Amino acid sequence: MHIKEEKRDSVTVLTLDALYVGASEAGVIMDTLHELRERGDKWVVVDLARVQTMNSSGLGALISGLNIMRQAGGDLKLAGVNEKVEKLLTITKLRTVFDCHATVNEAVQSFTPF
Repeated sequence: MHIKEEKRDSVTVLTLDALYVGASEAGVIMDTLHELRERGDKWVVVDLARVQTMNSSGLGALISGLNIMRQAGGDLKLAGVNEKVEKLLTITKLRTVFDCHATVNEAVQSFTPF
């Protein structure tokens, strides 16, 4: 899996380039989020447009990332969630926890004003 990192003003956009997010991908996501926090980046959008499905490890990484950013005084939002991942979030009742947006632009704009 490859993660593309892009800065849009004060928001960091992480685009996940993987069809499936499992345990090994979750580790990469967590490492990236810890690095962001250490750098002082605390406003994050995770772009899931290329992700077709994920397992509990992938969900766990997103939950941990949300907690990491909120503890740092920021937030983590999701963009480009497809129908399969949306169902997974709904079944696990995580849809009410995550702020999901159709596009990255919408998610980035939702952060303003900080």
